[in-house]
Amino acid sequence: MTNVYDILKERGFIEQATHEDEIRQLLGKESVTFYIGFDPTADSLHVGHFIQVMVMMHMQRAGHRPIAVIGGGTALVGDPTGKTEMRKMLTREQIDKNAESFKKQFSKFIDFSEGKALLLNNADWLTNLNYINFLREIGRHFSVNRMLTAECFKTRLERGLSFLEFNYMLMQSYDFLELYRKYNCKLELGGSDQWSNILGGIDLVRRVEGASVYGLTFKLLTTSEGKKMGKTESGAVWLDPNKTSPYDFYQYWRNVDDRDVEKCLALLTFLPMDEVRRLGSLEGAEINKAKEVLAYEVTKLVHGEEEAKKAEKAAKALFGGKGDLENMPTTEISKDKITEGMDILNLLIETGLTSSRGEGRRLIKQGGIYIENERVTDSNLIINESNFKDNKLIIRKGKKVYHMVKLV
Repeated sequence: MTNVYDILKERGFIEQATHEDEIRQLLGKESVTFYIGFDPTADSLHVGHFIQVMVMMHMQRAGHRPIAVIGGGTALVGDPTGKTEMRKMLTREQIDKNAESFKKQFSKFIDFSEGKALLLNNADWLTNLNYINFLREIGRHFSVNRMLTAECFKTRLERGLSFLEFNYMLMQSYDFLELYRKYNCKLELGGSDQWSNILGGIDLVRRVEGASVYGLTFKLLTTSEGKKMGKTESGAVWLDPNKTSPYDFYQYWRNVDDRDVEKCLALLTFLPMDEVRRLGSLEGAEINKAKEVLAYEVTKLVHGEEEAKKAEKAAKALFGGKGDLENMPTTEISKDKITEGMDILNLLIETGLTSSRGEGRRLIKQGGIYIENERVTDSNLIINESNFKDNKLIIRKGKKVYHMVKLV
């Protein structure tokens, strides 16, 4: 059986490893318990988290045991990594609610039956710590001078780093110590932005327990231009279908840059690498076939085969003139509202395509709004029943955002 380290390396996941040869050897000879932490700062995982979820799935398939740690305790402090200013403080209630949402989502991807994986919340051990004891037992192992050179803190020193956030590294490091002691967890994984925090945990476990533990980081999901993927004009691309519909999720991957297709297929699907390379090498109009495969495979993993097929049908209906329009994002409007006419700006707000009349005017002025593929040039345009065919009307924003209005 192929060593999972080689699988992760070939697919382009691995960014940094504390002891590459030792980690590879360990993963090849025994079932390793490893962990990844997820702070519940929102009520859903997003596509940036999905890289970590894919790694957990690869590792579990290879016989290793994942621990998904929901950071109910660390989220109370807030990770300063990658932030130019302090994160918004969340209440305990908000964090607990978000943590419950995370739990439901993880169970779709990871098999938690019969001890094959663990789902833990670090609030269970962090919130009950005695501060003086923690400082004496854990704080004494950390050098402030060394911490200040860590990337996660260095970028914040000019703008100001609160003492609250300065504790974050100690808390995350303590997680590793706790998991090593209770579950013999030997490996911490995370995004490349977590390298400093992971090193802190490894150093702590070695100092306190004299044990050999390791760390691996993975590439963040970025475009070929180095920008974070998973962001749209309307915000993050979420795994929760109520926050990002399966259709919009599918469309996001269908529209990635040609240069990012092979990387996304390798990182976000389980297609064999020979097939990934074949699809990634397609050129011109052919690359669209690879994008369709990417969109379908990722949507199937996140939302299931049925939703992936619906999204695919809706996309083909729009772009190929065939398929099923019923699965397109839709707003139902009462016929009464439209009888006397509704101006286009209000209709755009009603469908959620714009948030204000001003935004609608700007889009129309820039030529970015279409009704049934006819560009709208007048921001005073009145829409009434005559614009609808079989009680349906399709509005397009820009090149790729389609929305159906249905009269009821």
